[in-house]
Amino acid sequence: MSDTAYVTYEESWHTGSRTGGRALSPDEARARDAEGLPYAVVYRAPGRGVPLGVRMVAWRAGTVDAWAYDEQGRRTAEVELRVRDDERLLLLRRLLVRRYPDAGTAQDAVDCPRTAVEVSADATARISHQPGGMRGDSLEAEVEVADGDLWVVRPGFDDWPALPVADMLPEWVGVLPDAESPGWRRVPSRLRGPVDFDRVFRAGAEIPGLKVLDPVPCGSVRVPSGVLAVACPDTGEGLSGITVEVPPGAYPMEAAWVEVGEEHWGSYMEAVAVRLLIGEGPVAAWEMALGPGDDTLRLRAGTAFGFGTDAAAGAFGDAEVWEELRDLLARARRQGSPEHDRLSNSVVGTYLHGGSLGADLAVFCTGGDGVYPVWVGRSVSGEVVRVAVQTAVLDLES
Repeated sequence: MSDTAYVTYEESWHTGSRTGGRALSPDEARARDAEGLPYAVVYRAPGRGVPLGVRMVAWRAGTVDAWAYDEQGRRTAEVELRVRDDERLLLLRRLLVRRYPDAGTAQDAVDCPRTAVEVSADATARISHQPGGMRGDSLEAEVEVADGDLWVVRPGFDDWPALPVADMLPEWVGVLPDAESPGWRRVPSRLRGPVDFDRVFRAGAEIPGLKVLDPVPCGSVRVPSGVLAVACPDTGEGLSGITVEVPPGAYPMEAAWVEVGEEHWGSYMEAVAVRLLIGEGPVAAWEMALGPGDDTLRLRAGTAFGFGTDAAAGAFGDAEVWEELRDLLARARRQGSPEHDRLSNSVVGTYLHGGSLGADLAVFCTGGDGVYPVWVGRSVSGEVVRVAVQTAVLDLES
């Protein structure tokens, strides 16, 4: 930190908006530190509107979190420290460093290069380099961490280093490896979906145990704002945060219709996926849609991000008027209500015509409660051409 930099104290800190809570005097912050209450130390420079960095201390919770910012307000590095049981030492639990290729790259851009380090108390660190961001493969390794690198002495109120976290990696992490470097393995992007997800919509496609029939039209969905939301319309928390940017317009919806062969119960028909047709071209790659704060580095094998439902339902709708569409849906479901004729049935659920809202809500049933990933199909040039949800358990990797 330069000689001209200074600190201010806040009661809290919001990383997204880069705003704090109530301003604290140094004496108030010192008292909160002694009592173990949370407070933030904000490192500032004269003439710079964005902080250099922030340290959020919460001794009672056993945590210290810190962030470094560039002049555009993007987080260049963030670190999680955890207090050991005896409260004398801090464990470097997680470190994330972003390397923005240019001034136009957004902080949460899925193609932003970055490196993450996750450390466990048994002195093992998982290092993940993502030179292509979340869309690219990772180079990963597990390494043993020396005790001196694993723990740091818990500083007193006046004993912290100049900046809470530097925008560089510890020396023990080493230089960025080559794909062939010993001890490193290449891990496919966790953002990628099944290569041929679309085959459940192609009549005659070969999938074990299924006979794929012609897809069934389910109306169209108007998305005038250009931001498509996918969420459960009946779950209490409302909009899940899963949104996809599309050109404003109306998009046909289809259900994947299959015949399932059962040895003991005979065969039956089932809708196993739904999709919106956004563009004309074929899908070159599928990727998982993410909500705010979703980070594929935190995913493990067999898990995915998506929208949650406790009503076994999901829906496509315009994000800008999502709550208005939900309210209209609730009124339309009441028999005899003036809005009841806005509802119609489809093979996968119900369809709500939004009328003067200029947007519609296409509700589909899922195979049960839980979390359902939303898959975005992109063309060779990266444009969105499909948005799909698999509503039944299927193995599409085989």
